[in-house]
Amino acid sequence: MTGSGAYTAAYGWVPADTTEEVRARAAGVSTQVAVLPVGSFEQHGPYLPLATDTLVACAVAREIAAAYPVHLLPPVTIGCSHEHADWPGTVSVSAVTLHAVVSDIAASLRRSGVEALVVVNGHGGNYVLGNVVQEASARGERMALFPAAEDWEAARQRAGVTSSLLTDMHAGEIETSLLLHTHPELLRPGYETSDFIADDRRHLLTLGMSGYTDSGVIGRPSLASAEKGKAMLASFVESFGAYFSLLAPGDSDGSADE
Repeated sequence: MTGSGAYTAAYGWVPADTTEEVRARAAGVSTQVAVLPVGSFEQHGPYLPLATDTLVACAVAREIAAAYPVHLLPPVTIGCSHEHADWPGTVSVSAVTLHAVVSDIAASLRRSGVEALVVVNGHGGNYVLGNVVQEASARGERMALFPAAEDWEAARQRAGVTSSLLTDMHAGEIETSLLLHTHPELLRPGYETSDFIADDRRHLLTLGMSGYTDSGVIGRPSLASAEKGKAMLASFVESFGAYFSLLAPGDSDGSADE
């Protein structure tokens, strides 16, 4: 799929657009839409990097930017990971800080003529992003949070992921598959033998992850494959079409071409 006015290839995590390329892309649409990946820096067991959630959010955002005429932003790399605080390397900001950062980015975009923002969230613990979007929408601003639970479920089914979204909580089949497809060089040994199930997590907010897992893993990474990761990303690109049409209805016909 190739979007009209597709973005310039990113350099690592950072988009490589010039200001003139952004200006040219804006000239081809009636409503400018920006895409902001938001991740985290937290433990993902002994085999996935701390930056896994950011890598996932960036991969989804890059695929979207390759298929739709959107303005790809660099990622927010640290989120709300307090439930992982018992593991070395995990770093968090407060929900208030993350709320302020995303809100400030949206306000800055609006001042420069970018009317709509899609927050691509790679970390389930960034609950406050839902509040950011709800509050912005209530003020009449154009904002969306992607992927929704339904988008994750559609991607899971399309890719043939065996684990349910409940079971596949952290560093499991889904995240490992996505990293096997996008960054296989970053995986350490051990995902094939690290399956751990803890479906009843009703006290997670009180106990944190360490109340349910010693390894930091909850899920079945042994079932992961690069093929599943590739299929999930393709599903997200399709699902994004409804969001793009909602935020930029006048540009929906040119959003993606087969």
